[in-house]
Amino acid sequence: MAPVEQTFLPIAELSSYIRNWTIKARITNKAPLRTFKKGAGEGKVFSVDMLDAMGGEIRASFFNQAAEKYFDVLEKGKCFTLTKGTIKVANRQYNNCNHRYELTFDKEAVVEPAAEDAEIKTVQFNFVTLKALGARTLPTTVDICGVITSFLPTQSVNTKEGVALTKREITVVDDTATSVSVTLWGDRANRPESDFQGNPTVVMKGVNVKEFRESRSGSMSQNGEFQLNSKTPEAVKAMEWFSAGGSSQKFVSISEGSAAGTGQGRNATATTLAGLRLASERLSSQPEIFSIVARLAGVQTRKQGEAQPLYYMACVEKNLSNGYSCNKRVDERGFCATCDRTGKSEPRVTMRCSFVDFGAAAWLTSFHEASTKIVGMDGNEVKTMEAAATEKGEAGREELETALRKKYFGAPMQLTVRAKMDSYNGESRTNCTVIDARPVSRADHGRMMLKEINELMSQQTLASVGA
Repeated sequence: MAPVEQTFLPIAELSSYIRNWTIKARITNKAPLRTFKKGAGEGKVFSVDMLDAMGGEIRASFFNQAAEKYFDVLEKGKCFTLTKGTIKVANRQYNNCNHRYELTFDKEAVVEPAAEDAEIKTVQFNFVTLKALGARTLPTTVDICGVITSFLPTQSVNTKEGVALTKREITVVDDTATSVSVTLWGDRANRPESDFQGNPTVVMKGVNVKEFRESRSGSMSQNGEFQLNSKTPEAVKAMEWFSAGGSSQKFVSISEGSAAGTGQGRNATATTLAGLRLASERLSSQPEIFSIVARLAGVQTRKQGEAQPLYYMACVEKNLSNGYSCNKRVDERGFCATCDRTGKSEPRVTMRCSFVDFGAAAWLTSFHEASTKIVGMDGNEVKTMEAAATEKGEAGREELETALRKKYFGAPMQLTVRAKMDSYNGESRTNCTVIDARPVSRADHGRMMLKEINELMSQQTLASVGA
């Protein structure tokens, strides 16, 4: 007689009315084992997120004896059968799984490894468009898919307990032409900047979204899924939209006052070009972020009488260690010393630009993402223009400079500038780099100027009273 195949209850059908059940699922996320205090004693707990073949997803928490017994057994990515647990209504404060209920296991728990099941996905996303996110009741936890349009340098912050954490803020836009700011933490924030350059797609599962001063922003949860250059259909669709003209659209930000909306960043200091010059006198090796409204006044096309290249060829082959584009400079033959091979390369724009505001002027360096926004041309357009200038000689160079001059003194831009003190040939010097540039939000800029006017009027009133 053939053995009777065990029947598993679909996760979607779990409820507090079900008594005897067994589920088969893949572990898609696993939290660290931690201790907690309960009365005079202590307990242990960890949680996992699980997904079954029918697409049902649920969170399970293992306490005390079950936690000690199964923490090393339950591995992320592997399949298991589970039974003898308790079903209760999910606590939305700590649980973002898309299920009304959650599971708890104690010493009665029975967990056994199961054979690999190709029908069970390794991760399941329930994406929310950024436009819809702007109308959601907060706080909420969502899955997001889009394109990274800008990012800020890493920063070190201390928790209330004195633990040092690293964070990085990125700006994501999707095909609803809506953007949001999301904070990454730890290893995700510490990824090399080249991983975030070139407008990669990003998929994030478990983004906690909150509101502060009418600004919505997200924070990646510790147990969330984070994928750059994802091949999911939604990520492919987002990149197709971005490449087909979406990048030139005006984005509506739900994170006004952050990097997503104005390029300023919550941690950026609003200042002027003159203020940046004063701030440069006290900089350290730790980068500081400034937000400045200014107009493009010039692009350096010559240095000491010689033509100054506006781009360089960069390797776009995938790095074998992390799967992302290399972006390092290649030589004339297209050979990349970092990858130790000759492969695909693309032009990346780098410029030294002069900016002016109402009170000062300054020369600032900008790299690819910011440079292309400043002059409104992509790398291939700049390369073609440079090639034509080289072919025609001095006359061609004049045509190039004439084309650039058309960009001067146009609409004001919101510049995000990273400034720090560097060492060059044993000497300290200030390094100010434009890391983002975008059209000024007239409403935001107007409110900021009105605030400054009110502060000046208050100071004048106090001075008059004092006199």
